[in-house]
Amino acid sequence: MATITKTTMSGAGAIAATITTLGASDTFVFDESKAPVMILTNVTGGALTPLFDGDGGTTWPSTGIGNVDVSAGLTLASIGAGDSVVISLNTIKAYLQGTIALTGATAMECQILEF
Repeated sequence: MATITKTTMSGAGAIAATITTLGASDTFVFDESKAPVMILTNVTGGALTPLFDGDGGTTWPSTGIGNVDVSAGLTLASIGAGDSVVISLNTIKAYLQGTIALTGATAMECQILEF
């Protein structure tokens, strides 16, 4: 399991972003205080369906609904060849508890920007 390198967006002017090419299973540390954003770019020839799964997630409290089961992780909609998606990781933090595995995205390019 490789670790996805983050880019800190502090300072002025142009900041060199670190791009990680994903393997079969990758990990990263989620820090909601840094308002992290992930950019996934599918540079492969076919569609891919990434899955975020934190091993510490079982249920998550949701106002008006109760506890929601997050144990199976979050599968994104299929990302077509040549397409990119941007994810504000704070919006999916329920799935990012504990050690996080990002699978289903082999050969995609990934950037995490922390603000």
